[in-house]
Amino acid sequence: MSIFHESALLHEVVDALNIKSGETYVDATLGGGGHTRGILDRGGKVIGLDLDNEALNFVRSTIKSEDLVLKQGNFVNLDQILEKQGIKEVSGIVFDLGVSSHQLDSSERGFSFRKNSPLDMRMSLDIKVTAGDLVNGLNEGELYELFTKYGEERNARRISRAVVRSRFEEEITTTKNLAGIIERVVGKKEKIHPATRVFLALRIAVNDELNNLEKVLPKAASLLKKNGRLVVISFHSLEDRLVKSFIRNESSLTGVNKKPIVPKEEEIKRNSRVRSAKLRIAEKLN
Repeated sequence: MSIFHESALLHEVVDALNIKSGETYVDATLGGGGHTRGILDRGGKVIGLDLDNEALNFVRSTIKSEDLVLKQGNFVNLDQILEKQGIKEVSGIVFDLGVSSHQLDSSERGFSFRKNSPLDMRMSLDIKVTAGDLVNGLNEGELYELFTKYGEERNARRISRAVVRSRFEEEITTTKNLAGIIERVVGKKEKIHPATRVFLALRIAVNDELNNLEKVLPKAASLLKKNGRLVVISFHSLEDRLVKSFIRNESSLTGVNKKPIVPKEEEIKRNSRVRSAKLRIAEKLN
């Protein structure tokens, strides 16, 4: 297990890629390099991408291989990154969507309401707008739309009103501050923390996650060789629906698994953060 990030569904992903020795694969969300290491161990070559320079530095220091090329960048620019490497097609691409354990556990990144951190949530410091900018800058209607669209939050109206009311008295600058406002409005009736969906919505908005995913999937399909594999792990319903719909409607792909592969109980016990993971696999037809 990586001390930086434990890759979800590691063995399932490596099996799904159907790796052939000497062929090139893309790990579009490098994280702690778990999937990349699995591909290399089976004889594949890897182009590893990540927005987060800390992830790149970690993998650079822990995986030494002539078959690994690391590049910093947003996966939405996958086609341009590969073109600069002189690569026109690859045998497989894996996307492990969401936030790494390192990002969640780093107090200064502001992804988790379990730590008192600045409201940031940027996966790269090159991104200009933070979660704090959105929380303190959007009006009540805009906050309601954001929490509803990206967080599917049932209490979005009440939370939005409370946020606007609170920031009149004092700017909302920390994760604990925002989580406390939400908790006072919603209470603690559910199994998950009442701030979970709002924090998810803010993270998606700050990093433009759904738009980037929607843009990159057609690019990924076009970059695959015949019989190449597209492998995607999603962690919430909006992502999974987008991936499922793309595979179903993309004429150059065929779905390999009708139902998503989910983590086994053993993995969930070891790493509770994977409990919502869903793995979908598609293969290039021509």
